[in-house]
Amino acid sequence: MLSAASASLSPDHWFSTDEQFNFLYPGPIRLLAAKHWTPLHITQRVVRYLTPTDNARVLDIGSGVGKFCLAAAWSMPSAFFTGVEQRKGLVSHAYTAQAILKLKNVEFIHGNFTRLDFDQYDHFYFYNSFYENLVDTEKIDDNIAYSPELYDYYNRYLYKRLDERPAGTRLVTYHSLESEIPPSYHLVEAQVNDLLKFWIKS
Repeated sequence: MLSAASASLSPDHWFSTDEQFNFLYPGPIRLLAAKHWTPLHITQRVVRYLTPTDNARVLDIGSGVGKFCLAAAWSMPSAFFTGVEQRKGLVSHAYTAQAILKLKNVEFIHGNFTRLDFDQYDHFYFYNSFYENLVDTEKIDDNIAYSPELYDYYNRYLYKRLDERPAGTRLVTYHSLESEIPPSYHLVEAQVNDLLKFWIKS
């Protein structure tokens, strides 16, 4: 639990380093940060690309404890960020952190991304949240079902939804195998040893 003094710290304090930000969460969650949560320096690159206009609506598919959405919302107050996550416990951690940070331009949805209306969003961030379904991968927990069949299904579903989006839709992928990306999206730039890629719909 955070102390009352910690909860009263300014958002600038929490966003000073990844290590500091991760103290918004309990110890077991902090241990997952290096492999499962987007680093702050990556978010800074991503958010500039995904918010080409004021009031842009960005969806993070598989938002975990909300680190990307919270950092993006803090750095780009003119945009709105939504994270969708299957694990109720992680969504609860995201809302606790949001309350401490006092950010208004962010929300979290507990559920499966296949039940969302993609028309509600302009641009998308994807940190390969389907990868856990493959054999011998490091999983966050055992609270959801995993299978290679789900991996394929989720990739096909996201492929179709992205392909339906209008021209100009922006997508950023991080550590993606790219099977979810339709050929209608072309690569604008690749960074971080080609692990971070910026796409746009033709």
